[in-house]
Amino acid sequence: MPEKRMTVAVAQVGSILFDTAATLRRVEEYCRKAHAAQAALVVFPEALLGGYPKGMTFGVRVGVRTTEGREWFRRYAASAIRVPGPETQRLQELADELGLTIVIGVVERAGHTLYCSALTLWPGAPLRLHRKLMPTAAERYLWGMGDGSTLGVADTPAGRIGTAICWENYLPAYRAYLYEQGVELWCAPTVDDRPMWQVSMRHVAYEGRCFVLSACQRLTRADCPADYPSAWPDDGSEILIRGGSLIVSPLGDVVAGPAEGETLLTAGIDPDDIPRARFDLDVAGHYRRPDIFSLRVRGGQ
Repeated sequence: MPEKRMTVAVAQVGSILFDTAATLRRVEEYCRKAHAAQAALVVFPEALLGGYPKGMTFGVRVGVRTTEGREWFRRYAASAIRVPGPETQRLQELADELGLTIVIGVVERAGHTLYCSALTLWPGAPLRLHRKLMPTAAERYLWGMGDGSTLGVADTPAGRIGTAICWENYLPAYRAYLYEQGVELWCAPTVDDRPMWQVSMRHVAYEGRCFVLSACQRLTRADCPADYPSAWPDDGSEILIRGGSLIVSPLGDVVAGPAEGETLLTAGIDPDDIPRARFDLDVAGHYRRPDIFSLRVRGGQ
C-alpha cells in the first residue's frame, strides 16, 4: 500500500502589533520553514495579521467611550486587512509557490467593521474565509459577529479542514456541525495560553476522532509599540501571550507540543488513524442517534 503519512505544522509566533507588513514577513518566514520541513499544512494563530491587543481597554466602560480609545481603535482598524487584498494575494502566492496549505487567523476589515477571521488557502484554489461566530467577552467591542455564510469544511490537498477560532471550540453546536461535515484536520487558531485549553483540544480530537492542530500566539512586549497602553500582565513579565500550541491525534494523544517559545511545531501523521479511531466512536455517524437528535444550521453547507 502507498505511504499515506504526511507532515503537518503549527507556527507558534506573534504579531508585530500595529505593523501588519512586518507581521506578514514573519508569516512568510514560517511558511518557508514549514516547506523546508516538508509539511503539507501549516496553521497560524488567531488574529495574527492585524493583531490581538492583549490587555488593552480602548477606553471602554459601561456607557463610556473616550477620545483616546477611539484613536487607538482607528490605529487598530488600520492594521486590519481586506479580504481579498494585498496580504491575501501574498499568502496565495506563497501557497502556490511552496505547494502548501495555509490556515491563518486575521483581523478582517469589511466596511468599517472588523471581524476575527480565519483564512484557508491552498495551491490553485480560491481562499476560504471563516468569521468567528461569537467574539469572546471584551472582544465584542472590537469585532463583529460572524454568521452562517462563512461556515464550511474545505477540501484541500492535505485533507478536509475545518476551522474553529479560539472559544468557538466551546460552541457544542458548531463542533457538531464540523463533525457532520466530515472534518479530518481540525484547525484551532487561538490566543488562549492556559493549560485548560490544551485539555479542551484533546477533548475535541477524541470526540471528533480527528487530528487537532492548535496554534497559539507567542506575544511579548517587544512586539508592541512603545506607547502600548496595556498593564497586562500584572506580574511584570514581558510575555503577554505564552503559546502552548499542540498537535493531537484522533485518540486524544498529544503528538507534538505543548510548545514553548517562538517555534515551528511539526508532526508526522497518518490519515488512516481517523477511520481506525472512528471504529468505536463516530459522533456524526453510528454514534449519533438521528432518530432522537437533529442539527439545523442556517446558512452553512
